[in-house]
Amino acid sequence: LQLVESGGGLVQAGGSLRLSCAASGFCFEYHCIGWFRQFPNKERVYVSCISPCIGYTHYADSVKGRFTISSDNAENMVYLQMNRLKPEDTAVYVCAFLYGVTCTASSEFYSDWGQGTQVTVSS
Repeated sequence: LQLVESGGGLVQAGGSLRLSCAASGFCFEYHCIGWFRQFPNKERVYVSCISPCIGYTHYADSVKGRFTISSDNAENMVYLQMNRLKPEDTAVYVCAFLYGVTCTASSEFYSDWGQGTQVTVSS
């Protein structure tokens, strides 16, 4: 099982980025994929999750209305469209795998993690 993120970068406040999470080694459609922010102290903060087979999505309050999570099941890809970015959105964004269709915001239930992609929002 492998997860590879891409799409991060440097953007001004108010701008947009689209992150991608490429999944391989399993059929992610029947499981949950989450996005988290990871900080230098290794703290992981929940951002969003998707359960593609049941069409379920969920967002942290801090990103609701600005971020959109989606999936391309044929390509085994999950995307995070981030609009109206703020400096406080700056972090390494990591996607993670959770076995089963029931998503959660708790990082301890996710078993596999990607390496992350850096997002930096300047003011």
